[in-house]
Amino acid sequence: MKNNKKIDFASICSDINYFVAFGFGSGLSPKAPGTVGTLVAFPMFWLLDAAIPSHLIPVTLFVFFMAGVSICDKAGKYSGVCDHPGIVWDEIVAMLIILFSIPYSLTMFVWAFLFFRFFDILKPWPILFFDQKLKNGFGVMFDDLLAAIYALLCLSVYQQLFSF
Repeated sequence: MKNNKKIDFASICSDINYFVAFGFGSGLSPKAPGTVGTLVAFPMFWLLDAAIPSHLIPVTLFVFFMAGVSICDKAGKYSGVCDHPGIVWDEIVAMLIILFSIPYSLTMFVWAFLFFRFFDILKPWPILFFDQKLKNGFGVMFDDLLAAIYALLCLSVYQQLFSF
């Protein structure tokens, strides 16, 4: 795919898929769009936590992930770049998975954010492998899911070492 499409707020508002994929506009940040997009997960977490019964959260996250496959694929085709830096729905969903999997505490939220961004940026094996091989909506979502799993493993170790 060739990046020949100008992506701005007006263009992402032309289709709900693009608007969601670009994190409701957060992916348009000129600096660190993935980090800015990840931050969108926090207010979404608080809204979902208040609005959705806890037994429906896993289903909601699964729907977000599966919808993300199609949404990110469409946005990638629209932008001309499969995993355009502004497509941040994958970061949002991965961070939501983490937030709903850890204890409700500011310390854990900060570490969750730091661990996730670290693994999403560094892309240790097998994240980089899948990031390079899966050039579609599933690949966009899957590499962030793997980064979330790495972050959750680190958070588990952190909890074991520093729980009182």
